[in-house]
Order: sequence, then C-alpha cells, then structure tokens
Amino acid sequence: MKFAALARSAALVTAVALIPATTATMAQVDGRAGPEFAKVLAVYQRIKASYVEPVDDETLMRGMIDGMLTALDPHSGYLDGSDLQRLETMIDGNYSGLGLSVVAEDGAVKVISPFRGSPADKMGIKAGDFITHLDGRLIVGQTLDESVAQMRGREGTAIELTIFRPGRDEPFDVSVTRGVIELEPVTWELHDGNVGHIMINEFSRDVGSDVFAAWEDLKSQATGRLSGLVLDLRSNPGGSLDEAVALSDLFLTEGRIVSQRGRARGENIAYDAETVFRGDIAAGLPIVVLIDAGSASASEIVAGAIQDHRRGVVMGERSFGKGSVQSLLPLGRDAALKLTTARYYTPSGHSVQEGGITPDIAVPQLSDPDLAKRAKFQMRESDLRGHLINEIGLDDDAVEKDSRADPRFLQTAEELKDKGIEDFQLYYALETLRRTSPKSIAARAK
Repeated sequence: MKFAALARSAALVTAVALIPATTATMAQVDGRAGPEFAKVLAVYQRIKASYVEPVDDETLMRGMIDGMLTALDPHSGYLDGSDLQRLETMIDGNYSGLGLSVVAEDGAVKVISPFRGSPADKMGIKAGDFITHLDGRLIVGQTLDESVAQMRGREGTAIELTIFRPGRDEPFDVSVTRGVIELEPVTWELHDGNVGHIMINEFSRDVGSDVFAAWEDLKSQATGRLSGLVLDLRSNPGGSLDEAVALSDLFLTEGRIVSQRGRARGENIAYDAETVFRGDIAAGLPIVVLIDAGSASASEIVAGAIQDHRRGVVMGERSFGKGSVQSLLPLGRDAALKLTTARYYTPSGHSVQEGGITPDIAVPQLSDPDLAKRAKFQMRESDLRGHLINEIGLDDDAVEKDSRADPRFLQTAEELKDKGIEDFQLYYALETLRRTSPKSIAARAK
C-alpha cells in the first residue's frame, strides 16, 4: 500500500485524522520560537564543524525530530519507511514474525500484549515481559524499529528471545518460530447454554461489520435463541476510533458513545449511537464485556460506552488507561507525524487516561500460574515515561488494585487445570450468563 492510499484509509491508532500543516501556522510558530531555533541551528553547526567523525544531515535531522517527539508523550512519533509499513500492516495486511504489540521502555522492548494465537502467544510470552536479547545479542538501547525489524523474518525460521519477567528472579530464554501473522480482528465460538463468545483482537478495518457477521453466525449455530454474549476485549491494544464507535453502536440504541476534546479547531468531536448501525443486535440479552490490563484505547471506548449506558456488565481487570487520540499529519509523500491531538471521554464524561476502565466485577485470571508475581509489576499507561496526566489529577490509591482476598477467587491455577478450566475469566463470564439467562431465571422462579 502506498502512502497516499494509507492516508486515505480508515483511522488508525485510536484515531487518525489527516490535518494539513498550513504555512500560516508554520509562520506563527517561527515568530514565537525564533530564539530557540537559533540555538538548534548553533548546535547543528557545531556538530557539523567539530564532531569527531563526519555526520550527514539526514542523521542530524532525524535525531532532532526524534528528540522533539520524545519530549512529548509515548504515543507521538515520526513515521517513515518501515514505520509506515507497520501502519499498513495494521490496516489490512499480514506479515511474517512473532505477533507482538510492543513499546520501548527504558531502552528495552516491553510487551503490551501478544496477538491471540500468534507464535509468541503460543510460547507463553505475556503482557509486561521485557525482551532484552535477540539470539543472544543485547538490544537494550537500540531503537524500537530496529528491534521489531530483527524479530520479523521468514516464516518457519526461529529466533531466541531473552525475557525478563517481573516477579521472576532470573531472565529466561524462549525460542519462537516465526509464522505468518494473519490479522484476524474478530473470532467467535458458541458455548454450552447457547452463550456466544466474540473475541475482538484488534480494531482494524471493518471490525464492526465483522462482529455483526459473527453474531449472525452464532445465531445460526444456536439450538434455539441465544441466551447471552461475552464480548472479549482482553489483550486488545486498540486501533481505529471509527471501528470502536461502530462496534459500540451494534449494542446501543441512543445516546453518546464517545467524545474527544483537543486544543486545535476541529478536534472537539462527539460520536453518538444510531449513526453506524440501527438498533441493538442483541436486544433483550445480557452481555458481559471482558477486559484486562492489555485492553487499551479503542477497547476502552467500547467497554466505557457499554458500561456507562448499563447495557452490559464489565468483568476482568482494570484496563490499560490510554485515553488519547493520535492524528496522522502527512510530511511529504513518504513520511508522516503521528501526534497526540486530543483526549477522549466516555458518555459520562470520564477520561480513561491513566485510570482506565474499572470493571463492574473484578475477576482475576486465576488460571495464570504467574498471576501473583506479575500483578505487582503490571504495566499500564500510567507506567509509561512521559504519559499524559489525567486532567482530574488521580491519586495513586485511585488506580491501585484492591488487595483484599475475595472468597470467590481462591482456587489455584493447578486446581483449575485439574478441573479442565484453562481460562478462568472466560469461564466465570460464561457461568454468570448461564445463571442470568431468561430460562435460568424462570426456572429459579418456579
């Protein structure tokens, strides 16, 4: 996909708007920042004249751009070459690699989440893991783009990752065989009791339509009427704002879905129900939305909308807390600036920045044997260096996990495995829906 086609495509990375950089705006910036630009020019001239080795202009300019963006927030960046190719992959491509969503943190590569069913997921890579070496070579200190390029490669080839997992005393090595990562944004299955389970793995193009198609297929599989739905947004790092709105609109019939507020004109936008899909496709049926610490941005928009409208019950763990909107600003034919331009808010006016979405029912993933160790080091937006501060000024205790033991959740991973339960959060959601289905309620009433 060429950059021009990418620019015309659907919104990316929570939201991408194409905003031209006008010469009038640039002139205004020039006038205000003239003395500071003079300092930059002086540094450039000193480096060109006196640095121990010759330095080309492209290296210096890229370093200057990266330095300015590093001073902002972790989601703003300059995109060209392979960076733009990664955006292209998010839209409608596939690639050969490991299947990881990662971020740079303190010079290392930190895993936000593995894509469900990817080679990395199958080998047990988890959200919050740090990758420090690739094939025995230290990667701490190199750029994220360089590390990602090394992790990609021909299908069937293996690469050894050295993992530091918070909560473990020693790092360990994992050999992962690269595969073709088919970006399947939506998968689904029907469970006992006619309960549907739709997994949204990312918010790429046409997710709303894909979920509608999944719902229709579940209805055709069911013996009778569906009795409930689990909408699974766990480990979903987000994507298109438009698709988050479309997905929410499938289950809402009125009111606000999400709003965004920024400093520039045109960044204050509200999105309402009944603008993409008409009606509630699951009208009258109970819905559980599953989230965890890997549920970010677009996932939080959907969970927040359904929660605020009381259309469903949100279960799981507090979400990642990414409440910002990024816009794609073209810079010529083959480069762009991904810049944070707004914050978004749930229907009740709540900003998820830092604090995330708090589930109505907190359900730990008891089937994870490393749960207790990893919980102390769980990564969220508030842990990223340079993150935007929530406007209401959250206190630390407002986003800390409740440490009190819940008598419902005392089973160990080994005990659950013996019972055949490999995903406790999903099991708990399904059991809740089976108990609250219209048939079950009627049976208990009798």
